[in-house]
Amino acid sequence: MTKVQPGPASAPTAAIARPQNHVLAIALMCGAVTIFSALDATAKYLADELAVPLIQVIWMRFMVHAVLTVLVFGLFLRRKVIRSTKPAHQFVRSVLVAMTTAFNFAAIKYLQLDQTVTIFFLTPLLVAALAGPILGEWVGWHRLLAIFAGFLGVLLVTRPGFGGIHWAAIYAFGATVSYAAYAIYTRYMAGHDSPEVNLFYTAIAGVVLGCPFALAVWEWPGDTFVWGLFLWLGFTGMIGHWLLILAYKYAPAPVVAPFVYVALISMTALGYLVFGDVPTLWTLAGGAVVIGSGLYLFYRERRVAD
Repeated sequence: MTKVQPGPASAPTAAIARPQNHVLAIALMCGAVTIFSALDATAKYLADELAVPLIQVIWMRFMVHAVLTVLVFGLFLRRKVIRSTKPAHQFVRSVLVAMTTAFNFAAIKYLQLDQTVTIFFLTPLLVAALAGPILGEWVGWHRLLAIFAGFLGVLLVTRPGFGGIHWAAIYAFGATVSYAAYAIYTRYMAGHDSPEVNLFYTAIAGVVLGCPFALAVWEWPGDTFVWGLFLWLGFTGMIGHWLLILAYKYAPAPVVAPFVYVALISMTALGYLVFGDVPTLWTLAGGAVVIGSGLYLFYRERRVAD
């Protein structure tokens, strides 16, 4: 992917990336990551508690997402969801989100939800580093300091070097790198395709590439409860990515990316409520720092908007 140059192709993005839209984009991002926490908790429950094959869980997440997108936007709202101006770019973007999901679901199979999400919090730093040279969206020093402060909060939670790190953390790191690239691509494609098209292509690689692997290990669900969880998995994936795509439509990548930190709250809460994972004092302390950095970033965007 090349850097976005000023001109007709990038005009839609430039027209909507106004400061007054940044607060809306931040709210959309917070909603997206909270919904993704529910997605991860459902995937972990299916793979751990119900012993559904992991690749089957991943494929059903994308399959239901794709079907719901076509039904909602293609049939009910009568919108074109498969006509992209840059189909090759869309496929690469879709592969990146498929990789993110596969790595993330593999990580949460072995790690607690709060452990997985803290490693994932490297994302804002990677997005900030990539957005400048690729998109021309450079990070100011106020925002960069706040991002680093949030990452220090993450270090309080993970405490690398104290007690060792599970080998499955490599999956979480793979998800982080893939997602950062996906975020940059999503911001880039916001200036070329509609949100509905971006939403549809988000799932397409996972459906196509994952199909033979899922069928090879397929285990027919024994009751309607599992089917219900599959539907919920795809629904949360679709809604979460819809909000995410809109967030990157309305604001530059470095503005919205740091608010992935909000997931620490929802992931920790769901980990405790669903799996009985009690957060440590380090998690709570790190969470306080993360929340503080997020509030500062939100305050800065409100000032710019006003």
